[in-house]
Amino acid sequence: MTTLLGFAGIICSIVMIIYRERVADMIGEGDWMGYVGGVYNFVVLLAVLLFFFSVASLTGSLDLFLAPIRWLLPSPETTTLDMP
Repeated sequence: MTTLLGFAGIICSIVMIIYRERVADMIGEGDWMGYVGGVYNFVVLLAVLLFFFSVASLTGSLDLFLAPIRWLLPSPETTTLDMP
């Protein structure tokens, strides 16, 4: 299942880059997209991130790819709930 989703993500990212004008027209222009260069650059950045996540999923290195995010978020072992 992971292999199938990985290949589907790669194909979807390539299609997003090829048809970025049509995808951008479907998404629409947001004010916050100006910070990343507009709607077309947002679609390209989204496709590149999807491609990297798909390749990481196929190679089994998704844990290594997401390690910096895990360092920022608290883990359940370190948090305690003091409930009465």
